Parts: sequence; C-alpha cells; structure tokens
Amino acid sequence: MEYRELGRTGWKVSAVSFGAWAIGGTWGDVEDSESLAALHKAVELGVNFFDTADVYGDGRSERLLSQLRKDHPDIIIATKAGRRLDPHVSEGYNRKNITAFIERSLKNLDVETLDLVQLHCPPWDVYYRPELFGVMDNLVQQGKIRYYGVSVEKVEEALKAIEYPNVQTVQIIFNMFRHRPAELFFEQAKKRKVGILARVPLASGMLTGKMKPDSSFAADDHRAFNREGEAFDRGETFSGVDYSTGLKAVEELKKLCPPDMSMVQFALRWILMFNAVTCAIPGAKRPSQAEQNIASADLPPLSDSVMNGVKAVYEKYIREQVHHYW
Repeated sequence: MEYRELGRTGWKVSAVSFGAWAIGGTWGDVEDSESLAALHKAVELGVNFFDTADVYGDGRSERLLSQLRKDHPDIIIATKAGRRLDPHVSEGYNRKNITAFIERSLKNLDVETLDLVQLHCPPWDVYYRPELFGVMDNLVQQGKIRYYGVSVEKVEEALKAIEYPNVQTVQIIFNMFRHRPAELFFEQAKKRKVGILARVPLASGMLTGKMKPDSSFAADDHRAFNREGEAFDRGETFSGVDYSTGLKAVEELKKLCPPDMSMVQFALRWILMFNAVTCAIPGAKRPSQAEQNIASADLPPLSDSVMNGVKAVYEKYIREQVHHYW
C-alpha cells in the first residue's frame, strides 16, 4: 500500500482508502456481517482511512466503523455533517445544529473526539459565511473534532472553501468521467497543502465495466431513483452522465485498460496518477470488492498514451454533459 500525506494534518493515509456510503444504505441490500468482513479485509490489506457520514443509513455506517475501531484503534475515520437538515438550507448550518450533529456522531462512533468532520455538500451560500467556519474552529478548540474539511459538488465551491485557513481537506468527485478538478483546483489545493479525497471514483459503479443497457437496480438504490436529481444532486449518480452515454464511453475505456488490470483497478489507478490527490475512497460491500479496489494501489503507473486515450474518451463522450456543471 502507498501512503500519502493528508494535507497539514500530519497523517499519512492509504492511497486507496474506504468509502462507507454503500455499507450504510441507498445502494441496495447489504448485510452488516458482510460489511464488517469487508472493513476488516481493508485493514488487513493496509487501509487506515475510512470515510463515512451521519446520514449513511441514518448512522448505520458510523456504528459499523465504531465496531471496526474496537479491533483497530489506530484507524482514521472521517465523517460528515449537515445533510440531516430538512430542509437542507444555508440557515440550518449554525452552531446549534452542527454541534448537535457532531454530538450524535461522537455517540455513533463511541469516541470523545472525531478525527475529521466534513461539511456535507452544503448550499452555495454557506461558503460565504465565515462565522460558520468560526464555529468549526470553536469545535476544534473544544476538543470535539481534531480537524475539519468540506465535501463539495462543484469546483467553485472547493476553491472558495480552501480560502478558509483551517479547512484541511476537500472531498470532491474525481474520476474518468470528471476531469475538471485537475485543471485549477488541484494546483491551488497543493499550494495550500489541502488534502484531496477523490469520491465517487467509480462513477457509481459505471466504471466497473459490469453494467449493461438492461441492468436493473433495487428500489432503494440511488442509481434507480436519482438519475435526474430527484433526491439529491444528480451529479452524485453516475457522475451526472447519462446512462447510455456512460456505457458507450466505458466500452471505449475498456480498449485502453492494461491487460494486467481490471476496469475497477484501471479507474482507481488513473486517479492515483494525480499526485495532488491524497486518496481515492471507493466503496465495498464485500471483502472481494475491497481486495480488488486496494490492489490498484500497488499497480504500475499508466503510460502517457493510455492517459491521453482516457482524455480523448472524456472529450468525445463526457465533457459536454458534465464539464461546466460541476
């Protein structure tokens, strides 16, 4: 496993880490016993960083990670706060609500201090409210959290967030279907020594290469009910790419995939080619999925011709649908 510095935290985290959205919910059926087996497999293979949120299964994901931490006290757990708001509006991001969310996560994770708390894709106005970032500073001073960052939808939000001096990390969608963060944001984040967590690295599973025109999804799977943004930002589902277009692009990407890699590993290795990225956080509901994901960290670099080929596929199929939206 390769380890990379996470911003200014002093932590070195696994380049392929573990995103715990899927083990919480909205990804179809998942069994806690199998989820725990996947989490333990990840630690066994060198993963030391786990990303979750208070809304993933209404705390289910956090509680599973709490169980993992009892056996592995040195792992780092990042959670998120804000999406419990209903309605999810800027005014809801205030001292009272954020503190309550953090208290709940402390209980779910059974700790006295949260390692890293990320504001969870807040509305645009939140980034123009320095008093809220002052609240986060106060929570650090009180010992409730060690560090804080943001999870964002748009590049512009990421650029605004890192103007605040104590924002340590930015979590942003970055994958073969989302190239724009690498154009300007990565450079600015490196200048400020801000850690970057590449989320949705497999474009909701599209980049696994396993989906077909007639693939179906469970009713509680966001890939069935959020393709047009009915429940939350549509960019969260297949990275905002139309399903049929995504399938066409993946067929082209398969031709570029090195023979010693699966499509999953190809997609993750592509992300790790960008040294501004601290880690990719693919999900895994089963140990075999975790094993395949994590193996990508030890694969050789991709060639320039392959990298150029991926860019060409993006330009041909994907750019028009996503580039200027996120």
